Amino acid sequence: MSILTFKGGIHPYEGKELSEDKEITKYRPKSDVCIPLSQHIGAMATPVVEKGDEVKTGQLIAKANGFISANIHSSISGKVKGIEKRLLANGSKCDCIIIENDFKFEKVSFVKPDNYKNLSREEIVQLVKDAGVVGMGGAGFPTNVKLSPKEPDKIDYIIVNGSECEPYLTSDYRRMVENPEKLVEGLKVMLSLFDNAKGIIAIEDNKPEAIKRVSETVKNEDRIEVKKIKTKYPQGAERMLIFAITGRKIDSSKLPADAGCIVDNVDTVFAIRNAVIDGKPLTKRVVTVTGDAIKDPRNFIVPVGTNQRELIEAAGGFVSEPQKVISGGPMMGMAMSSIDVPVTKTSSAILAFKEDPLNDLTKTNCINCGRCVKVCPGQILPSRLAKFSINGDMDSFLDYNGLECCECGCCSYVCPAKINLTQAIKSMRKMALANKKKK
Repeated sequence: MSILTFKGGIHPYEGKELSEDKEITKYRPKSDVCIPLSQHIGAMATPVVEKGDEVKTGQLIAKANGFISANIHSSISGKVKGIEKRLLANGSKCDCIIIENDFKFEKVSFVKPDNYKNLSREEIVQLVKDAGVVGMGGAGFPTNVKLSPKEPDKIDYIIVNGSECEPYLTSDYRRMVENPEKLVEGLKVMLSLFDNAKGIIAIEDNKPEAIKRVSETVKNEDRIEVKKIKTKYPQGAERMLIFAITGRKIDSSKLPADAGCIVDNVDTVFAIRNAVIDGKPLTKRVVTVTGDAIKDPRNFIVPVGTNQRELIEAAGGFVSEPQKVISGGPMMGMAMSSIDVPVTKTSSAILAFKEDPLNDLTKTNCINCGRCVKVCPGQILPSRLAKFSINGDMDSFLDYNGLECCECGCCSYVCPAKINLTQAIKSMRKMALANKKKK
């Protein structure tokens, strides 16, 4: 099995040994849950419950508001206390449905669909939409939209992103090791939508047990293959993964479907499987709780809306007061100002560290060493783009392909001058995309 990769990238300390050998633990909230109405790209969902309503696990509580939006379901049973603005992990506030936990965890009666092989493409996509499935790797793009490209017959590859290239994260790894058959079932559901497509499960070579378990599961599957990819960050970025697997290139103006590909991460494929085979909505996900400040790092399968402080306590709490707590991975995640925030559909991890290495960094002037250029997976000029950003030079930023930045953080990681290259580029890129949307 050859090892596939892309040009550029870095090899940060992995930190996966802290939690990779511990089985996923089921967790039930010990207090109320706070379920945001915006856990996805696109329009905020519209509530269909009111204060005082009794709800059960799996019940629809907010409906998709438009084409790019997603349904939201209750993750516990109890009474709706109200709809309030609450703080999220990214520091913003959002309308949230607060549900008082009755600790009964009663479920609605799920109607198991007919065998997906007997369903039409439209019926399968509708099941995914009804279940509120979104991209759970962090983007939160509504999955039913992704599964509805304009030209389905031109889709050649369905790629399951099992790279999990962010340091410390092991939730997808544990999914692949513990339940490879469910992953394959989810992929087979997706393949049923695209007659000309081949299924590829891409796994980094630092996960030999996952490669072994998944390979054994697909050995008799004609349309599915496991591909070993090189352990390198950001191997799991959509553009990098597509290039590594197919050799095809896409830029910021294109979608994976334009390259004949659909890419979903492991937990999303599990959610597709649960929606189409079991008729269950997306109400929980696997979250890695780890870092050197966590007493007992592990993975939890946890209802959406659970307070993240509870999960930290379930992992033994802090060894010592952390200098930094991050939502998501250390490269692309967000530093949190509070741990009293809810788990959402896109919450992949909670990382806590005794020390924040950024506290001791002293920024100096660029020495034009070119290291940022060498590691940039987008093959652009980060130092120059950052300069344009700092000077507010939008025209030059666009001329030098600033929109091709995937915000992976590789340039900032290797910069000997400790310049916040990624942050500067990200700010200008955000403004450029906003202007483009207005036009």
